[in-house]
Amino acid sequence: MIQSCVRSILTLLVLPLLVLPMLLSSAAGAADLRIRVITPDGEPVANAVVSVPGELTAVALRAEPLEMAQVDIQFDPFVLVVPRGADVVFPNRDRVRHHVYSFARGNRFELELYGREQERSVRFDVAGPVPLGCNIHDQMIAFIRVVDTPFAARTDADGRAVLAGLPAGSTTLTVWHPYGNAEDNVVTLAIDPAGGTEATVTLALLGRN
Repeated sequence: MIQSCVRSILTLLVLPLLVLPMLLSSAAGAADLRIRVITPDGEPVANAVVSVPGELTAVALRAEPLEMAQVDIQFDPFVLVVPRGADVVFPNRDRVRHHVYSFARGNRFELELYGREQERSVRFDVAGPVPLGCNIHDQMIAFIRVVDTPFAARTDADGRAVLAGLPAGSTTLTVWHPYGNAEDNVVTLAIDPAGGTEATVTLALLGRN
């Protein structure tokens, strides 16, 4: 009986010693990558979506609603990053009605006329760009970028974004912008997060150098 108790105590003492190095190793293998996207003449590129491959799990489907609002006869935000399989809410905060639609392959939808303080919801199941429009107001244009990875972010007004917790190892950084002057509006860059925590990507925009 005494020997059994001793073995149990030793097991409880040893297990944390075994688990702790595994946790430290996992944390040490992850890296945060700071990215800046600029034009060839050095101007910051806002609303670019930066991403690296990763396994999309249920954790990546955030509990809080993703939102593409209609405010002042415009969509807000101009670009929204959405994990594949997530729902997006389209609230109308204008005094006029809107008729929101997209012809995107695999994500085509139409939200017929609805008014102030009403909202609709759409699930996006196919990765790729989703251009948005309004049948009533032609000036309303926005984009949803559906991604198949948990490692994706949108650049801010200074062209900056952070991809947090990237696994170790070489990978490919993808940069997409709705007006990118490249095939499929995308440029790619081979990176190794362990080799450096910052990356600058040059992306030409249509109509700009």
